[in-house]
Amino acid sequence: QVQLVESGGGTVQAGGSLRLSCAASGTTMNIYVIGWFRQAPGKEREFVAALSWNGGSLEYADSVKGRFTIHRHNAKNTLYLQMNSLKPEDTAVYYCASRSDWLIVQAASGYDYWGQGTQVTVSS
Repeated sequence: QVQLVESGGGTVQAGGSLRLSCAASGTTMNIYVIGWFRQAPGKEREFVAALSWNGGSLEYADSVKGRFTIHRHNAKNTLYLQMNSLKPEDTAVYYCASRSDWLIVQAASGYDYWGQGTQVTVSS
């Protein structure tokens, strides 16, 4: 089992920045790919960014390219999402998720473990 705990959410004005963290514990050897999804009220959960734990690959959703940066600290088993130039449409609950396969996929159904989520609200 893998446990994922997100932190760092909050309320920020448009144009501002936030950094989310995801602390992984448990059987972390099962983490091959780890990433971020988000879900706004009334919308489906959508892919934001993901990377392979060995650093071999990385993907971003088009909507966040150039504004968000995903990176990891392997020794701390922690994943980060640096979010800059935030927009009101970035408002959502952000989830950390991992999968036990080296291929990065953007479908939420492809991920095995999920955190509880952290709320990000961007005011205009």
